[in-house]
Amino acid sequence: MRTGEPLPAVGEVLAALATGLWHWNTATGLVTVDAEAARLLGLPAEEATLSQAQVRSRLHPVDWNEISGVIQLAVAEGTLGEVRVRIMDERGRVVRVGRSRFHASFDRNKRAYEVTGSLQEVTEPVPGTSAGRTAVTGDWRRSREAFLLDAGRALAEARSTAEVLRVAAGLSMPGFSPDGLAVFGVTGDRLTIIGHHGHQPGDEDPFTHMALDTDYPAAEVVRTGRAVYLSSPDKYKDRYPLTWPLAAHFNRQSWAFLPLTVAGRTMGAWMAAFTYPVAFTPDERSVLTTVARMLAQALSRAEAAESARELTDGLQRSMLPQLGPEIPGMGVAARYVPTGGGLQVGGDWYDMIPLPNGRFALVIGDVQGHDVRAAGLMGQLRIALRAYASEGHRPDAVLSRASRFLHGMTFGALDEDPSDLRFATCLYVEVDPTTGLLDIARAGHPDPAIRMTDGTVLARPTAGGLPLGIDPDADYPTTRITLEPGETMLICTDGLIETGGHDLETGWKRIRSILEEHDGNLEALADALVQAVHGPSSHHTTGPLADRREDDIAVLLLTRQDDGCGCGETVAVRPRIRRTVMSVAQAEPERVAVARQQLRELLHDWAYEDQVDSAVLLLSETLTNVLVHTDADALLLAEVRGEPGDRRMRVEVTDNSDDLPHKRSPGELASSGRGLMLIELLAQAWGVDPRGEGKSIWFEFYESEGAAGSAGAAGVALP
Repeated sequence: MRTGEPLPAVGEVLAALATGLWHWNTATGLVTVDAEAARLLGLPAEEATLSQAQVRSRLHPVDWNEISGVIQLAVAEGTLGEVRVRIMDERGRVVRVGRSRFHASFDRNKRAYEVTGSLQEVTEPVPGTSAGRTAVTGDWRRSREAFLLDAGRALAEARSTAEVLRVAAGLSMPGFSPDGLAVFGVTGDRLTIIGHHGHQPGDEDPFTHMALDTDYPAAEVVRTGRAVYLSSPDKYKDRYPLTWPLAAHFNRQSWAFLPLTVAGRTMGAWMAAFTYPVAFTPDERSVLTTVARMLAQALSRAEAAESARELTDGLQRSMLPQLGPEIPGMGVAARYVPTGGGLQVGGDWYDMIPLPNGRFALVIGDVQGHDVRAAGLMGQLRIALRAYASEGHRPDAVLSRASRFLHGMTFGALDEDPSDLRFATCLYVEVDPTTGLLDIARAGHPDPAIRMTDGTVLARPTAGGLPLGIDPDADYPTTRITLEPGETMLICTDGLIETGGHDLETGWKRIRSILEEHDGNLEALADALVQAVHGPSSHHTTGPLADRREDDIAVLLLTRQDDGCGCGETVAVRPRIRRTVMSVAQAEPERVAVARQQLRELLHDWAYEDQVDSAVLLLSETLTNVLVHTDADALLLAEVRGEPGDRRMRVEVTDNSDDLPHKRSPGELASSGRGLMLIELLAQAWGVDPRGEGKSIWFEFYESEGAAGSAGAAGVALP
């Protein structure tokens, strides 16, 4: 070109450089291309107006999706966009690789993009080379997609802020990985640091509680919602001279500050710092922006979950009582662990109530549901039970009144949604600390369990009624048992038994093994029971697996103090004695089956199974004789004494009838009269002892001849 000649048109210059121009309006869906751009797309070399579908058919599908993402990124950051695209022919074969640089703008009224750019052909990098890893296509693209998938999955699974920060610190971005990370939050008009990685403790102090109007990159990002990229220390120093001294001593070479935005609200900023220069190409910015969006979503979810969990725990713990003062001769321990996961508020509770007669009551229950309504009903029901108990009512009357109260609260409302009707299970125990007598009333709740002095654990069947709130006129019979010195009673909600995929049977076996094997004090035993369900815990913390619990857990332990009971620091040598006592009334013949089951549990480790079968048969025979041949109720006392392998089993059935049994010789077709004959044939010792009122029929079995000898020496009457 000679001096003074007019400059050539821009189109001519671009054509000479084999560079085409294109314009895309997403509102109309039309793409205008000049002759060179049309040629590069494999179309006739002439200006044309194409539809989006026509252009899309000429580009690799992955690259088309890449263009959409980069356009949005370029508009958000106010920068130029750049992509590398693969151009295909009609058969889907890649004929050339092109590079396009463009400027994009967004029309908020039309909600459409206006994009103008250039297109030129470039050489496809060889796979595996450095160019292949840094270009949009090639190995780098596949590595980036895999990285974003893994990062998204890991951040989606994080349940707490600490877990989110741990995942963010472990992210290794393809081709460029920051060695320093910081997450900034906003409190009022101040910038705070939520967490950081790659820095020494105390390094965050100058940046904590920094005013949002400070000339600092993170503060600007929060104010404007736009990312800040600083590719060199000089750019940092020129743009932020006042706060550069705060960052200088970290010896970093590049920084990226990105907004953490959720639902249009900037909740903070994320800083990624590098010890080497990073150019922050559009592709690198795209990765950082995507990670920042995922990080913001994860932090928002974690914040919401932690707030809900804090609200849940605070609500329920405020409704739970503190155990009262120490009771002479008794020890009490309790644990409550709320369920995890959002507002999963449970209805479990426990209580300890002093009574007007000098006794005290233990209450444990579970309102149906895991929501705020369940927690509210639980609080009201607990107060009602405490009021009824404080009036001096017996256990059956307390539960009857509570059932009527809950029925009026739920079923009695005219506008109540039938699908939201609630009931509650409950176990109420009135305790006499002097004698160890326990009067138990049960409303659909699991039975209590007793750990005997030798460590044997028995579930104690008790009479019960419907759950509270179902029938306002429900009856709740009372069962009386005696807690012997050294014995411990466990009452709990079904969360302790069934958590972890267990049913009542398998869950009870798990709990029973812990009760039998534990040798610590009462507080340690309560912790051991909770740990068995969801991992390390105590009454102060809920353990690392708290978010995976299916149900609330409430536990109450009551022990009658004695040597070896576990009330002190350790358990002494447990005395080798175990016993069970229960009554069978004339109107309750079904309790004969319960008595048989109790005896089998008492003898669960007896050496000879045939002796266990014989003992169960004789027990059934003696109890049935009392119910059939007298008008009295029967009292069962079964006891095992001695060391394993050398023990003595004694079963005694007492009634208040003065009629003594007599041996008979029944005929071949007789339906009765063989009871004493069976006892004489099967038992190793037996007898009938008259009492002041009534009589007692007893029989014994021995695990060894030595046990029989010691029994005889003790004055046992042998037949």
